[in-house]
Amino acid sequence: MDNHPSQPYTYPMAAIIVKQTKVYQKAFEQAMDIFELSKRFPKEEKYSLTDQVPRSSRSVCVNLAETYRKKIYPAHFLSKLADCDAENSETNVWIDFAFACKYLEEIDKQRLALRNEEIGKLLNHMMQNPEKY
Repeated sequence: MDNHPSQPYTYPMAAIIVKQTKVYQKAFEQAMDIFELSKRFPKEEKYSLTDQVPRSSRSVCVNLAETYRKKIYPAHFLSKLADCDAENSETNVWIDFAFACKYLEEIDKQRLALRNEEIGKLLNHMMQNPEKY
């Protein structure tokens, strides 16, 4: 498909709906897992860990939805993907804090960290191969 220079570039093989992507599905699963686990955090963490870790994990999904609305503009698409990656990295740090504060069991921390790494790899693949999305 040829694009006229004045029109935004369209990617020929892109998924139509963001929720169809593996990265969105994993990020959503991560956010819901974190939400359930954060219910066990102590009340004194209400405005810190209990608020921040679910917020940053949810932000990955929200930013992905925004990313897909901007994918016709390559620079914006990549910029929003970088935002997703930053939120995913923030989530990883909050997971480390929750574990260090003994709010997470080792098995939960490992599961979350592994999924976080998978999400990061998928986001990196999207940034390196935007034409496939």
